[in-house]
Amino acid sequence: MRHRATRRRVAIRPSAIRPFALRSSAMAVCTVLFGAEAMAQQDTTTLPAVNVKASQYDPDDVRPEGVTTATKTYLAPKDIPQTIDTLDVNKYKSYGINDLSIMLDGIPGVNTTYDMRGEGVYIRGFQADSGDIYRDGVRESGQVRRSTANVERIEILKGPASVLYGRSAGGGIVNLVSKQARFDARSSVTLRGGSWENYGGTIDINHVVNPNVVMRLTADREQAHSFRAGIRNRNEMVSPSILIDTRTGLRWTAQYTYDNVWRVPDRGPAYDTLPAGVSIRTGFQHPGDYVQDRLRVARSDLVYEFNPAWSLRWVASKREASQDFDHYFAGTYNAATGLVRPNYAWQQTSNKTTSNTLDLAGKFHTGTIAHDLLLGLEISDELRQPRLATVTQNFGYDPFNPNPAAWPARPAQGTPTQHNRHEGEAEAVYVQDLIGITPEWKLLLGLRHDRFKFHSTNYLSGLARGYDGSSSSPRVGVVWQPVPSQSLYASYSKSYSPYGGRGMLSVDVAANAVYDDAPQHSRQFEVGIKSDWLGGMLSTQLAVYTLEHYNIRYRPDAVNDPFTWAIRGKERSRGVEFSASGQVAKGWYVRGGAGVMSAKVTGDAQVPANEGLYLNGSARRNGNLFLRYAPEGPWYGEIGVTHTSARWANAANTSQVPGYSRWDALVGWRAAPWTVTAAVSNLFDTEYWRSAAMPGAPRSLLLSANYQF
Repeated sequence: MRHRATRRRVAIRPSAIRPFALRSSAMAVCTVLFGAEAMAQQDTTTLPAVNVKASQYDPDDVRPEGVTTATKTYLAPKDIPQTIDTLDVNKYKSYGINDLSIMLDGIPGVNTTYDMRGEGVYIRGFQADSGDIYRDGVRESGQVRRSTANVERIEILKGPASVLYGRSAGGGIVNLVSKQARFDARSSVTLRGGSWENYGGTIDINHVVNPNVVMRLTADREQAHSFRAGIRNRNEMVSPSILIDTRTGLRWTAQYTYDNVWRVPDRGPAYDTLPAGVSIRTGFQHPGDYVQDRLRVARSDLVYEFNPAWSLRWVASKREASQDFDHYFAGTYNAATGLVRPNYAWQQTSNKTTSNTLDLAGKFHTGTIAHDLLLGLEISDELRQPRLATVTQNFGYDPFNPNPAAWPARPAQGTPTQHNRHEGEAEAVYVQDLIGITPEWKLLLGLRHDRFKFHSTNYLSGLARGYDGSSSSPRVGVVWQPVPSQSLYASYSKSYSPYGGRGMLSVDVAANAVYDDAPQHSRQFEVGIKSDWLGGMLSTQLAVYTLEHYNIRYRPDAVNDPFTWAIRGKERSRGVEFSASGQVAKGWYVRGGAGVMSAKVTGDAQVPANEGLYLNGSARRNGNLFLRYAPEGPWYGEIGVTHTSARWANAANTSQVPGYSRWDALVGWRAAPWTVTAAVSNLFDTEYWRSAAMPGAPRSLLLSANYQF
């Protein structure tokens, strides 16, 4: 097994701190919990039961000792027969990155685009931002941009994950692990500032009240302009949390997160519609354009350990998200007139989700065979209420000199062109067993059954409809560890996407609507090896996979025979991924990986010309590599490159986003309790496009200072 220096721990007694409890989700915490008593000066002499060990944590080694996303139990990555990548968010914050999609850029097999309304994430060829993003294991549904101001790390599980999480597009899931109250966390204050009038700060106060109670308050504020004229944003986040551990097997973690993002949207015309010579620094926004994302999340995580082998866990979550916008966007270019004709829309959308999960976990033996069992029950309901309008525009502007102040007055928000109410309910039961056949052989078996019910109402027409269905999702994996440092595995997993793959909250309410209620499915076969080298200092993982999206349906003759649905065909992604992380020599650290992928349409009876074409948004090659030098002493530095090859921007493969390589570098100085860094993004000022609608930022600088106490 890989050996690492342990993180900073508070030694109360051997069973005092359970890793999975310290990473759990939480419910609302009243802000009075962070009153005078919580903010009082810490005096460890009044807490004789608490003894703090000497810190041996290596801040340059980003490898996790365990993860929870893949199995909902805390396991070493080598015991999981599926690829999972983990990102230390602080490493990206050093460069001023707060955008989730930019953080994921360069992860092997993960492609990102710019989406003003969402995240624009693709995993192994399939979109993963509409229903496959989670926070502390709870689905982050709804149309909203997510701040990462309160995120400690990100776990990306690649491949179908319906066996534990329900509906999914099949490429994988992204789980954001929050900063929460912990007995071993330190407090800190961070200030930062840099290019494009970017400045902000973070306060992170973790206070051990007594041996049974610890509280934490994390707050962040940031505002910045963009390299594109007129574009700016303002982010605010506050998240209090509390952990109560009775030391008798009962623990409760609670957390409330308030997140508010306001911005002038950057949603100009696509690069391939603009004439040559338009600067990437040109902004196309009208005075008064705005987008506002609001997120309120309350979580409660209650765990009771009957004994060292068996525990019961109840996670409850209430989430409210909304996105309002009013802006001009995109547009078409007329070469004859030399003008761009923009589009215009306003929207008011709210999303509310309530989720309850009950897990029974236990370890036992049947003869010489060991079992790590998980039995689960999940109940959730979602409500989405979009209200929006699009208004046809009859004016044009010069893309070389858009001068938005001279555009006609923005239309008034009148009667919406769409006004709907979408409701969804789901219940699921699941079982998972990690079977230790011998010390070298492990078998992971899992099965989940979901029942779902949806209902939609069109407030404009007065029509309403609903439907219900069910689906089962299996997973099988085998792990062989011939020696402790090498772990070979093979796995099969399957996922479902209800209502013909159209998502959970969207039912056609037209009077002549005919349901395609059969779910779409994805299935993946994966083999790989996870290894430790250099005496456990360096870890690698290599995976080969085939991922198919099937049961895609269409109506061969929607006009004359609207009641007949048929199989359209399949989409398939095949690839190889490699990643490495750890220490390669004294003072030298590496993190990164590379992926090669072929994501194609393998069958399309609806549009036969698409057969053999590549799926849009997915690069054939991508990856990143960061090399850090941290010798003894206060100074350290790193340099890294992120590469993405060309991606097709449409299903017909007629428009392509060029590939790019971007270099980043930083230099840092740390002498406890201070850490100061200077980071340069896009070191060589490369001009490139993140997506068809968004250029990459030019060279920029961020200075940050952190004080721990």
